[in-house]
Amino acid sequence: MSDFASDIAAVRAATDRLLAGAGALDDAGAAAPSLLPGWTRGHVFAHIARNADAITNLLTWARTDVKTPMYASPEARDADIERDSARPLAAHLDDLRASADRFDAAAEALPEERREYVVEMRNGVTDQAARLPYRRLVEVELHHVDLGIGYGLDDLPAAFVTREIAFMAGVKLAGRAEVPALRLTASDGSSWRTGREDGDVTTVTGSPTDLLGWLVGRADGAGLEVRGASSGALLPALPPL
Repeated sequence: MSDFASDIAAVRAATDRLLAGAGALDDAGAAAPSLLPGWTRGHVFAHIARNADAITNLLTWARTDVKTPMYASPEARDADIERDSARPLAAHLDDLRASADRFDAAAEALPEERREYVVEMRNGVTDQAARLPYRRLVEVELHHVDLGIGYGLDDLPAAFVTREIAFMAGVKLAGRAEVPALRLTASDGSSWRTGREDGDVTTVTGSPTDLLGWLVGRADGAGLEVRGASSGALLPALPPL
């Protein structure tokens, strides 16, 4: 199975886990605060669904060579999330399933020869269509954690945790002037270099889950050990995602 096909399968499995957890809620639970400041669980549900449609747009662009933006505009994206946030749980679940099906169909329809096609995501970020299923997987897994319904960082698949640390180190934070030179060392022996290419290196060590939680802003890094250039051996501040 190709990496592209494996990622599609991983998205299906992650979506099924999310739907199973969300299905145990009631309308009051769907309207309760999530772990994201200012957002209810309904906001998170709406964001997950609209992100599926946004990535479906990019997959369609890659297949047809007709530019289809992720979102009509940043304002439209925010308005859609707000509009859909207060719905009953059943409406959220229906939307999550339907949007996931649309994503799945669009991913399956992308010919292999179009997977290297480059599309533009939000904020001018570009990526190959081959990576879009993984981009979707990140959204489903991390926002499942954000729902605060019993699925935490420790429940994320180990392979996903390692891969997302590598993505954060190699893509999101690599070479950024506002990020100090960092070496990330996991307790399983894995290691990644990221941040500025010059300057003294700060080493941050801990379990893969603790490292990921800090890198993606879902944990304060209390379980991590810091050595080197960081002032007072404190974790350096990272830019928001």
